[in-house]
Amino acid sequence: EELVAAITALSRDPEVHGILLQHPVGPHIDERAAFEAIAPEKDVDGVTTASFAAMGFGLPGFVSCTPGGIMRLLDAYDVELSGKRAVVVGRSAILGKPAGLLLLGRDATVTYCHSRTRDLSSVVREADVLVAAVGKPNFIRGEDLKPGAVVVDAGYNPGNIGDVDFASAAGRASLITPVPGGVGPMTIAVLLAQTVEGAELQLGL
Repeated sequence: EELVAAITALSRDPEVHGILLQHPVGPHIDERAAFEAIAPEKDVDGVTTASFAAMGFGLPGFVSCTPGGIMRLLDAYDVELSGKRAVVVGRSAILGKPAGLLLLGRDATVTYCHSRTRDLSSVVREADVLVAAVGKPNFIRGEDLKPGAVVVDAGYNPGNIGDVDFASAAGRASLITPVPGGVGPMTIAVLLAQTVEGAELQLGL
């Protein structure tokens, strides 16, 4: 109740233009209730249901920062997405699910994989674009990849290890993001950009 009250007060404060709740929170906190206390126009981390709906419908709003950073990376390297087979390994509400929505919005054919996906390797092997966001170190190996695939490793595990075994995957992928230094900095860049955008909108600039 105290956290929700604090976030609600910040949402109403005209001097505050963006709110990020550092997560995961402790087990005594209702994380979703805390997220929903953030006013949509200040949800610069893209974690509310309003932001999720905007991503799904392609409406104006703030995207989840890591998926947004992934899309900017793909654009920066001229990765064509229309008609391509994209596979997202992971289905979290702030990474896997929104990443798939944003890829779908760019006319990719999207498949979500998760812990109960049968024969995961065969699905991953069909991906022209792979987003790994499962939270398991070196979970995807080079032999799992389609030759020439674009690999985005959004995983971060203890010891600065990603979800993709970089050594074996680098020789098979056409493009691959390292961990650390790949997706992580893009997450922060998008957060800062969306904070500036939020301030401009709220100030009528």
